[in-house]
Amino acid sequence: MAQQAHLRVWHGDSEGGELRDHHVDSYEGEVVLDLVHRLQATECPDLAVRWNCKAGKCGSCSAEVNGRPKLMCMTRMSTFAEGETITITPMRTFPVIKDLVCDVSYNYVKAREVPAFRPPEGLEPGEYRMQQVDVQRSQEFRKCIECFLCQDTCHVIRDHEENKEAFSGPRLLMREAELEMHPLDEYPERREDAKQEHGLGFCNITRCCTDVCPEHIQITDNALIPLKERVADRSYDPLRWLFRKK
Repeated sequence: MAQQAHLRVWHGDSEGGELRDHHVDSYEGEVVLDLVHRLQATECPDLAVRWNCKAGKCGSCSAEVNGRPKLMCMTRMSTFAEGETITITPMRTFPVIKDLVCDVSYNYVKAREVPAFRPPEGLEPGEYRMQQVDVQRSQEFRKCIECFLCQDTCHVIRDHEENKEAFSGPRLLMREAELEMHPLDEYPERREDAKQEHGLGFCNITRCCTDVCPEHIQITDNALIPLKERVADRSYDPLRWLFRKK
């Protein structure tokens, strides 16, 4: 049996917009994205929303539900109290294109600035050899679906637009950490690059990025903190500084 859900959805574009109230049928087992689709089908055919897999693996349907960054396809209606108003807005950190669709190109611009994996000279791809423990250290980070919820919730860029040029955010710093941990990566300035070019020092490890990750990646504890420790070891250890050792 259908129940009436009260949605408050943001409608607008880069010039501005507003929250509008809608009442949409909700059925047992549905997620927020189901109701957004029903709203499109019955009342707002021009409502813009990104989605693809509806299985929590493509990262397309990122939005803010009751002020918290979430994937709409993974947010079950059963988690809300009966009669609760569900407010759906676009990710606040990125410019709005239309309705719930944001321009997330900032993330791809920053991704292109991360130096690529550099294997040892003369070593062919089929000749790579790694210990399983080294594989496991960074395997967790490959679960990332690039939903950019961690980027959205990071207050360094969420609340300070001026930091975007100097700070790449947790998603790209995690990529730097993954490459820095790789035993075959020979890019010589990986740690310095993370510090100087990607703004590692801006991160104050509040763990907000970890809290919203739908893949439950321990971004702060397993990527950002170890990378910070390695950067500090190289930059501030007096003996390493004196002898210029890695």
